[in-house]
Amino acid sequence: MQPGNTTLKSVLVPINSEGWKFIAIFAAVTVILFLIAQPLGWIGVILTLWCAYFFRDPDRVTPVDENLVIAPADGRICMISQAPLPKELELQDQSPRTRISIFMNVFNVHVNRSPINGEIVGEAYVPGKFVNAELDKASEHNERQILLVRDSAGREFGVVQIAGLVARRILCDVGRGSILKAGERFGLIRFGSRVDVYLPAGVEPKVCVGQLTIAGETVLADVSESAAAPATGEIR
Repeated sequence: MQPGNTTLKSVLVPINSEGWKFIAIFAAVTVILFLIAQPLGWIGVILTLWCAYFFRDPDRVTPVDENLVIAPADGRICMISQAPLPKELELQDQSPRTRISIFMNVFNVHVNRSPINGEIVGEAYVPGKFVNAELDKASEHNERQILLVRDSAGREFGVVQIAGLVARRILCDVGRGSILKAGERFGLIRFGSRVDVYLPAGVEPKVCVGQLTIAGETVLADVSESAAAPATGEIR
């Protein structure tokens, strides 16, 4: 690929198909605002550009390793805690396991990706509130889409899309029986939200609170290193 083509591709990031109707609405409103008053029209232009930016859907380079757990979302790790898998899955095992919570603000890419290779063996949709997704109670009170993914070794992972203060729509394109590859797109949340990943018992995260993640690329954990100590971090 020529250098010029590489630069152009990095600027012209693909737009998720879900975003085109919103971009069209923003653009139409912008035209109306220009007819009313030019300053309002320029505000509309800025908002239309932001809408296109929000729905960008870039390709990612995912590490190919059955033992790696990959970040399902762009954002910031706002919490690492101990919690059982969501009760809505109706599982007998309710023992606590490590839960990694990634908060997405309105400037992050909002396309969600599978953290592992595996089959979806359980799912549940839970209507709820729209409190700040950074709060711990969002895991129980907010609208959310829950997936239980089992890998080839029989290990089970919880993946939960959680609506936030601004988000009003969770989109999930897969369901029970779907086969996913790590880094594969499976859904999207509009506009500002959170994704939780529940690790198998005994697996410690390789990331820490405050760290930024890139969906499909950042390694959250390595299940082959179950005896490893939790990761720590410091600001430098």
